[in-house]
Amino acid sequence: GPYLPGLLALREGPCLEAALRALPVVPDVVLVDATGRDHPRRSGLALQLGAVVGIPTVGVTHRPLMADGEWPEDARGATSPLLLDGEPVGAWLRTRRGARPLAVHPGWRTTLEVAIDVVLTASGAHRTPEPIRVARRLARIARSNAGQ
Repeated sequence: GPYLPGLLALREGPCLEAALRALPVVPDVVLVDATGRDHPRRSGLALQLGAVVGIPTVGVTHRPLMADGEWPEDARGATSPLLLDGEPVGAWLRTRRGARPLAVHPGWRTTLEVAIDVVLTASGAHRTPEPIRVARRLARIARSNAGQ
């Protein structure tokens, strides 16, 4: 169906929950291409999914949903706060010098500091964390194989 901002969990949540429950090993943390508290109801998909499956989550997006904040300096690991109604709900994180920062969102049972550390550790040489890069690539392949 059509995407309605703030309602991503209704569309994608059940599928993601089923995928996580099917894993043979429970991950320590799950990276989600979605927000946490940067959301109209302060409960984005990264937060909701973690709560449903009981696994810590970290949201990573190319831009905030509603929050705002100045970009950090141009150095790997540089951060600056993302604020929503004056409240910190995430951070801009520069994962690579010379690249746009990513919006990092603490999800279920993760602090902002842990979320930043997880995203930096998972990013390596690329701007986007490797697990999300691989997932996007596999999704593109699956869509093309399905003839979409």
